This record gives sequence, structure tokens and C-alpha cells, in this order.
Amino acid sequence: MNRSPVPVLTSIASLAGTYDAWLCDIWGVMHNGESPFPGAADACSRFRAQGGTVVMISNSPRPGHAVAHQMAEIGVPEDTYDAIVTSGDTTRQVVAERRDIPFFHLGPERDKPLLDGLDVRPVRLEEAGYVLCSGLFDDLNETPADYADMLREMHDRALPMVCANPDIQVERGNRLIYCAGALAAAYAELGGEVSYTGKPHPPIYRSACQLVTRARGAGVPVSRILCIGDGIKTDMIGAAAAGMDAVFVASGLHIGNEYARNGLTPDSLENAFSGVSVRPAAAMAGLAW
Repeated sequence: MNRSPVPVLTSIASLAGTYDAWLCDIWGVMHNGESPFPGAADACSRFRAQGGTVVMISNSPRPGHAVAHQMAEIGVPEDTYDAIVTSGDTTRQVVAERRDIPFFHLGPERDKPLLDGLDVRPVRLEEAGYVLCSGLFDDLNETPADYADMLREMHDRALPMVCANPDIQVERGNRLIYCAGALAAAYAELGGEVSYTGKPHPPIYRSACQLVTRARGAGVPVSRILCIGDGIKTDMIGAAAAGMDAVFVASGLHIGNEYARNGLTPDSLENAFSGVSVRPAAAMAGLAW
């Protein structure tokens, strides 16, 4: 079946009046893990200046306040957004509900704030009742293949996994690094039980809508909320499941070498969304006003 080409925009200004709120991805839209994208910050600030509400929605396994600190360090202005909700925030709710079950934390030291203030008990793998996965221990040098033995041990013990970041990979500077979602996918392939927080799953969108309501003092219909992100299987599918429109921000993560050679074109978009049932309302090379 032929589908109409996804419109490619250079400015989001023409869409701004259609929506009261944006749910905006952070990594890949606002920054690349090392440097900010000034055009994206400017677009969010301009949308807010005309009365819009911006909630940052991220699959970061750290709580929102830690991500806000990280964004400030990278150089994303605080007046760019009204609130933040992360996969880490929704994960904390899941972990708190299991507070009587000891768990093994599979992830880097930088994700320790995920557990701050929770009355829970991380233990060694051999003592755990489940595994909380926030990422690889050393995502700059390791791949999921390095965890094959650990994942098999977890499977042999029938340990459930809670995945605090459904992303498979993200761009950090000019390289791709693996995320918790890659380990969760490998564990699921073994037959392991995995539950996910964050995009594209409903809890984080419910939390984001609550933050929109709090910021505006009234609820907003989902038809008046626009999701912006660079993840097809997270941002785009999550938005569609929540009944919201979405704008796809292209990145090398999904468009790959074709984008590097030819830029964002209808053909590169068709290839990126091949086999995916959802369609964004529009696409952009980068968020800009």
C-alpha cells in the first residue's frame, strides 16, 4: 500500500499553534550527550513564550532532577522546559513497590541516584530476587556479548529483569553506545522475563500528562499534545499508543549512512520507517523554530 510521504520541515513554527504542550525527548533532540543543539533549545523557549508547555520525557535511567543537572552541565538552558519525567522516575515507583525483594543492580556507577532515598536492598547477583538493569557497567567499552554468561546465570535462576531504559543504543558525541534495552533484548531472547519502564510504555506518558496538567493548571486533550523525538521504537510508537501526534527528529542512529550522504529525504524516511505501522506527522533534521 502506498503511503503519503512524511512532510520534511525546516521549522516547527508552523505546527506550534496546533498544540498546547510538547513532550520532548532529550538525548538526540536537545543534546548528543556532550553538546547542546542550540536550535532545539531556542524552539522550546519560543514555544513556551507563546504560551506552550514543554515537558522533557526521557528514557534516562536516572531521576528527573539528576537529568536536569546533566542538561545544565551540557548547556541546555533551564528555561527551555517546564518539567522533566524520566524512565528513572517510573522505575523508582516499580522498585519501591518491590521494596521487600532484594535485587541486583546491573548498571554503571553514575546511575546510583536512581536508588537515592528508597528503602530498598541491592545485593550480589547470587542473593537477588530480581535484576534492576539500568545499563552496561562500562558502556564505552562493552557490548551485550560481554554479558552472555551473566544473562545465562540469571535465566537459569529465573530472575525477572526490570529494564530502566528501553533504548537499545544512543549517540554519545559521534559514537553509538549500548543501553539497558540491549541487555533486556538479549535476556528476552534467552526466554528471560523482562518488564520495562519508560518509552514506549504507558506509565511514563501518564506521568508526563500529569506534569502538563500541573504546569497549565488544567488537563490537555491528547490531540493537543505533540511528542518530539528521534526514537522510532520508543518516541514514535509510544506517541501513537498514547494517541498523540509526533515529529520525528532524524539522527544517524536511525537514518544511518544514507542520511550522512543525502540528508533527510522522503526516501531516507521511508527506509527508516519500513516495516513500522506508525507514521509521524512530520520529520525534521533537527528541532528548530
